[in-house]
Amino acid sequence: MLKVIAACGNGMGSSQMIKMKITKVFKKLGVDVQVDHNSVGAATSMASNYDAVFVSQNFVNNFANAAGRGVKIIGLKNLLSEQEIEEKIVEAGLDKK
Repeated sequence: MLKVIAACGNGMGSSQMIKMKITKVFKKLGVDVQVDHNSVGAATSMASNYDAVFVSQNFVNNFANAAGRGVKIIGLKNLLSEQEIEEKIVEAGLDKK
């Protein structure tokens, strides 16, 4: 099972919405996934425990340490765009897990 986390700078409410979008896209792609959500601050320290982090493009650099450990950091321009989420999942090869 793939483990991903949705992180948002605005707090838990917005990351919950992103989590729902990500879950919906992974389900559409037939990928078994566990999606958690948290603030960027909290997610930064937990990121190494995940296969991928979904975050606003503005916060990608906050996850440099996790990226160095092989975690896929997915930067999104529109956090609620299912089309963009799907494109980034496929681009990162996460649809093959």
